[in-house]
Amino acid sequence: MAIFPIRTFGDPVLRSTATAVDVIDESIERLVEDMIETMYAAPGVGLAAPQIGISKAVAVFDVGDGAEVLINPEIIETRDEWTFEEGCLSVPDRYWPIERPGWARARGLNLDGEEVEYEGDELLGRVLQHEIDHLHGILLIERLEKNDRKAALRDLRNEGLGLLQ
Repeated sequence: MAIFPIRTFGDPVLRSTATAVDVIDESIERLVEDMIETMYAAPGVGLAAPQIGISKAVAVFDVGDGAEVLINPEIIETRDEWTFEEGCLSVPDRYWPIERPGWARARGLNLDGEEVEYEGDELLGRVLQHEIDHLHGILLIERLEKNDRKAALRDLRNEGLGLLQ
């Protein structure tokens, strides 16, 4: 197993839509193991494959019940609204109030190729949405209100980040 460097704001892989996984083989199993190890080392509660430079639709997360994996996930239902100070391993040491649905249900595949669903409110719901956003090339900055997004982008650029954005 290996710990990978996490790609940060400005890296083009974070803006691309991840490729669906067609076959769950040893390379995907190894990817998931490496992602889990990288997530814990960061430390974080979720990680999407593009965050380590691999454009595959794979996400891992752990909100306190052990590591879980979703392959080719999609959000299938949301409800309510919840604003929370949200951060991202790809935009380190920064947090913004992000409004998202307060509850979410996601569906994908596990490592056995079986369909699985996860649903939850607050942290779990947010993590599911956040990681699946990464697989669509969406960073949390895009979830900010327009003026807050402009200010965040300006701050990041002033620090020399995101010059490609």
